[in-house]
Amino acid sequence: MKLPALKTGRLERRYKRFLADVTLDETGETVTVHCPNPGSMLGLKAPGSRVWVSTSDNPKRKLKHTLELIEADGALVGINTNLPNRLAEEAIRAGTIAELSGFETLRREVKYAERSRIDLLLDTGGRKTFVEVKNCHLMRRPGLAEFPDSVTSRGAKHLLDLAGEVVAGHRAVMLFIVQRPDCTKFATAADLDPVYHAGLQAAAGAGVEVLVYDCHILTDEITVRGRIDWIPAPCEI
Repeated sequence: MKLPALKTGRLERRYKRFLADVTLDETGETVTVHCPNPGSMLGLKAPGSRVWVSTSDNPKRKLKHTLELIEADGALVGINTNLPNRLAEEAIRAGTIAELSGFETLRREVKYAERSRIDLLLDTGGRKTFVEVKNCHLMRRPGLAEFPDSVTSRGAKHLLDLAGEVVAGHRAVMLFIVQRPDCTKFATAADLDPVYHAGLQAAAGAGVEVLVYDCHILTDEITVRGRIDWIPAPCEI
């Protein structure tokens, strides 16, 4: 997926979930930018971090710039949680995610369960595959991606919904898109959200498939790269 032209800068602070102050390299001006990430961004908000922001010319927008990438642990990390669904769809259509190939139709944001929407719904010869997509960018130990970076009751509900589709005879997949290139394994952050950790294990036990794919990230493009291993139990590597 191609990114718009990005400007470089330095992060001053991230606050109120969806706001950040960035000093732009081009002008030296400190501007408030939209931070499209509802999580804690643990490990990704150190003042002085090198960042990349996109610019909108939409006159109706209150904030002209959007935080897209941050440099952490020597790697580029994507923090925009609006991108993983698009990245997943692009990768599925390109055949990068082999486990989700061979579909006949693909639809986005389809209503299902009780007051939920599935991110991607694939249909293959009448068999439906429900795909929930989550963004992951937390790395506290070298090489280990973790999710979530804060409590997500909504995410736990999605796991129950996916398990319900398996009971109904459909296929269900929990797909994590790791928006960083420096992780080789994945685990749930049980200490940050024990309910989600237990929920993912229970969902997998009920037949929900767990897939984790990392990304190759450049300042002008993000692409889903390859599958990494899920470790069901909390681990150290």
